[in-house]
Amino acid sequence: MDEQKNPWTTLSSKTVLNNNWIKVSDHKVLNPNGNKGVYGTVHFKNLAIGIIPIDKELNTYLVGQYRFPLKQYSWEIPEGGGDLNITPVESAKRELLEETGIKAENYEEIVQMHLSNSVSDEKAHVFIARGLSFHESSPEDSEELIIKKVKLTDAFKMVANEEITDSLSVAGLLKVELMLSKRDLKI
Repeated sequence: MDEQKNPWTTLSSKTVLNNNWIKVSDHKVLNPNGNKGVYGTVHFKNLAIGIIPIDKELNTYLVGQYRFPLKQYSWEIPEGGGDLNITPVESAKRELLEETGIKAENYEEIVQMHLSNSVSDEKAHVFIARGLSFHESSPEDSEELIIKKVKLTDAFKMVANEEITDSLSVAGLLKVELMLSKRDLKI
């Protein structure tokens, strides 16, 4: 099997939704077995950016908000969209300050991932932020946020107990837990 060979044949594609954030397309295809089918894809027009702020006492700061698509409340790391024309770390700085009022002296990228590669091309970058200082937050008008300071170990438990289910948060927090267990994380 050639890993680089695309086994799908696109017969036609049609855009069914196009706004400032996403483009949704409907594709008529031949699947890898040569059978006719359909495939829907979502193209994201921004990067997904996540930040795990860590203070000297190994606390982090989670953001709670009601998520419209899920119709439920969600605890997450600070996260948001990053313009494709701006470096991911600059977007991380903006997003952390906007949502939490936190500025950091140091950012370290720890994870790059695709969030749902069976239907979308959304790429994510997760950072650790250290050397924290606290300022005024300025959430977007679509955000009603609660900020919660928690021990990192408690955040890891929230992942294990499925109190945190957001994929960016789960991946980032598990990576931090792994880094701490290997002593690869310097605070």
